[in-house]
Amino acid sequence: MAAQNDRATGLSQLEKANLKLHLRVADHLGMAIARGDFKPGALLPAEVDLCEALGVSRTAVREAVRGLIAKGLVESRPKRGTCIREPEFWSHMDPDVLRWQLAATDTESYLVKMFQLRRAVEPTASAIAAEQCTAEDKARLSVAFAAMVAAGDDNDAWVDADLDFHHAIYLATHNEFFWPIGQLFSLGLRQMFVIAAQGSHRQRAIAEHGALADAILAHRPEDARAAALTLLGNAVDDIDRIRSGLSGARERRAAAL
Repeated sequence: MAAQNDRATGLSQLEKANLKLHLRVADHLGMAIARGDFKPGALLPAEVDLCEALGVSRTAVREAVRGLIAKGLVESRPKRGTCIREPEFWSHMDPDVLRWQLAATDTESYLVKMFQLRRAVEPTASAIAAEQCTAEDKARLSVAFAAMVAAGDDNDAWVDADLDFHHAIYLATHNEFFWPIGQLFSLGLRQMFVIAAQGSHRQRAIAEHGALADAILAHRPEDARAAALTLLGNAVDDIDRIRSGLSGARERRAAAL
């Protein structure tokens, strides 16, 4: 069956190997760009130099660069080479670009930026969801909330359910311009929620998520907006307190050692 699929797609073993390889090359170069190893306006090393440095073929490098061009990180300039673009041109909603940026950004900056974005869009998204949600949206949100309640002390289950809950809100807006933000949060909020899951505020968080869910399910947009603002305000305080406690614990361990 695998051989038949290969013949159907016209891919040889070598071509399939190059396909996987170029993704790894793109990942390596994308991380380097996000880290600032290559500054905006600088040129990527020549193709032959990248091949030698990474131990890959020209095909792999070319395909990797094409991928980076599509994501807005680089552009090909005739007679110059491949140039790094300014971050404002990057496709920040692209999962790979987001992942590279999260890996390259310090936690403090990451948290500040994510909370700024959440404050800007989540209360409005919640209000729109309350106006637009269908029976299917209500079921999706209810299932996610039930999973949060059922998670108990399982941090991984809690984080997954929390992400599903917020993603469900963005889907319920029925506004395709909100959907990419929901997808971004499904990736970008995980680290934030992992930090928050370490706190002792879970029962209050369940009550706050429940109030938000109730407002959306009952089609009360202003109550949904207010509930989202309350949830976000307390989330900021929770994460600040948790991070302060974790930092203090590390300092105490270091002093003991």
